Amino acid sequence: MEVVCDGKRLVAGSGQGELLSSQVGLSFWGGVDPLTGTVIDQHHPLRNRSLAGRVLAIPSGRGSCSGSGVLLELILNGHAPAAIVICEREEILTLGALVAEVVFEQSIPVLRVKQEVFADIGKYQYARVAGSRLHLSNEPLEADWQPETARPASDEDVGVRLDVIDEAFLSGQQGKAAQIAMRLLLRMAAIQEAESLMDVSQVHIDGCIYTGPASLRFAQMLVGLGARVRVPTTLNAISVDKRGWRAQGIAEDLGVPASALADAYVAMGAQPSFTCAPYLLDSAPQFGEQIGWAESNAVVYANSVIGARTMKYPDYLDICMALTGRAPLAGCHLDAGRQATVALEVEMPTGADDSFWPLLGYSCGSVCGNDIPLILGLEKSAAGPDELKAFGAAFATVAAAPMFHIAGVTPEANEQRPERRVRVGLGEMRRAWDELNTAATIEVGLVSFGNPHFSFSECARLAALVQERIKSADVEMIVTCGRAVHEAARQAGYVEVAEAFGVRFVTDTCWCMLGEPVIPLAVRTLMTNSGKYAHYAPGLVGRGVRFGSMIACIDAACSGKANEHEPAWLL
Repeated sequence: MEVVCDGKRLVAGSGQGELLSSQVGLSFWGGVDPLTGTVIDQHHPLRNRSLAGRVLAIPSGRGSCSGSGVLLELILNGHAPAAIVICEREEILTLGALVAEVVFEQSIPVLRVKQEVFADIGKYQYARVAGSRLHLSNEPLEADWQPETARPASDEDVGVRLDVIDEAFLSGQQGKAAQIAMRLLLRMAAIQEAESLMDVSQVHIDGCIYTGPASLRFAQMLVGLGARVRVPTTLNAISVDKRGWRAQGIAEDLGVPASALADAYVAMGAQPSFTCAPYLLDSAPQFGEQIGWAESNAVVYANSVIGARTMKYPDYLDICMALTGRAPLAGCHLDAGRQATVALEVEMPTGADDSFWPLLGYSCGSVCGNDIPLILGLEKSAAGPDELKAFGAAFATVAAAPMFHIAGVTPEANEQRPERRVRVGLGEMRRAWDELNTAATIEVGLVSFGNPHFSFSECARLAALVQERIKSADVEMIVTCGRAVHEAARQAGYVEVAEAFGVRFVTDTCWCMLGEPVIPLAVRTLMTNSGKYAHYAPGLVGRGVRFGSMIACIDAACSGKANEHEPAWLL
């Protein structure tokens, strides 16, 4: 028996196939192989399944803003899902499909259905998306069906009010590149139900990460069309250390295109900042400033800790905002889009070390999903920028929400009055500990720091902790950080102290992009204090992970072994 349901068409088209469904959102970056379409997120229910040619049903995307780039690669290389079905607000994957449609005239349909429809979707084995309709069945659907011809939304019918400058961009008066950017912005604004666009003061671009040939093709196309950014624009960490990848033994087939991609964005006028922590730069925004940032941890930090205003923008929409200085007036740009919808009651255990913050962030993100949380119980924690950076990065890895509030800590928390309350206790954090500690052995071959990029204060703390210790010759220790932080730490003497211990510093890139040979082939287990990297590493680099505090990581670097059990405060 075939069931037919109506939905909201986000991207036009038709597709059918075996149905792969999950009630858990999926980050395509770090969660799906951009070459094959196989799910590599080892924490996800669909792990090791191929999405190619199948109808994928997930509540929404989550995690990294680079998911749009991965989906674009899959569409252009023929390994994309036949269609995507969601039930919550979703912009990252949708934007990847829109870029494929608008720029490359290839795409897949994206359909949003009601929650009650999605709740029952796991009962079926096959699905077809045709325009705004979803067909579900437990029998294979007819193979010779005629796809419906669904007209893509045009620039004229998106329902967004245009200012004079928007009209100028759309008509091509400001050049072809800006015209393409405005077309994509209008399509996304319509999906976000924005009535108009607005000015942004700065942009942070995550699309400079090399996901494959499509990412370079898109950027070089814009350069060829004379694209120039109109507002101050910073660049995220790229896929290689631009100044040192050859010395590190990185293969030419990655180093050359990844560097060329960075060069393309610099040619458009972006600053070669190459950091996933732009909030550490002198150009960091102020409270209330309207900005257009991509990169999940950066977005969450900007909104939550600084109180600047940005949506969680997907890759490729970031450069569209930079080329126009415009963004959809929706979501976190508005007061209403920044309101907490759930209160999470937590408790800081006595004696908790710095691993508490990423563990709590991971636990809270897993609970809240799309809901913006108000976190209660940390009023006396004295959380500083480094603790909030660690919390936010882990939170953003598993949540779709673009921000959080912490009572007594973050600047807008006192304005929040959510009615629903959920307890997040030690039990949830112990489960997070077990999920992030995936290695079967306590033998450690590499210690990883700097995901997100290390701050100046973290460099100072690391130097103080390793100054009188001796690292095992069998353990590598690598720190990733931005160029600006590295130079400041070098001038302060922290880099020299850390290097004397045996630390290697890598700039421009970050752990979500690093692989062999920077990670030695012989290393089977790595240790990190990053909840974000502990989540992604098993799928990205195929290594087991041990997670712990900074001191626990340094101890492991000296002994070659991680602690076998969780810390006492977690018991």
